[in-house]
Amino acid sequence: MVVALAARSVLRVNQIKFLGKKELFDGPFGWFFRWMGGTPVDRFSKQGAVEQVVEMFINKKEFTIALSPEGTRKKVEHLRTGFYHIAKKACVPIVMIGLDFANKQMLIAEPFFTTDNEQKDFNHIIAFFGPVKGKHPEKGLGHLTESLN
Repeated sequence: MVVALAARSVLRVNQIKFLGKKELFDGPFGWFFRWMGGTPVDRFSKQGAVEQVVEMFINKKEFTIALSPEGTRKKVEHLRTGFYHIAKKACVPIVMIGLDFANKQMLIAEPFFTTDNEQKDFNHIIAFFGPVKGKHPEKGLGHLTESLN
């Protein structure tokens, strides 16, 4: 998160926000998370998180967010799909950005819009992130590239 916020500053793309669970914004540090560009999402709302974020895209003149496709800092066996459904329903492109610690690089892919072939889209996403070596490479997505066709 710290590296991503620093990169946002260096690239001068301060309009990029991030999502966080609503509870982070209710406590004494809520002001800090908002100041850093955080947008709260109520995970327990009748309106699901995907729908809440799609509404944000629809209702705001300018809205750009950064999400982690894993949905966690732990190693995962598959990607979460919320980011994908947000992009599809809001008709916004996905721009993949990887922080490759091994090579000291930030990798930025060309924007792409979701298609009617979800499996092909996810193969494209995994092919991008698979080789990226994060700060903790054992938690990366390289193992998911084995399932690509």
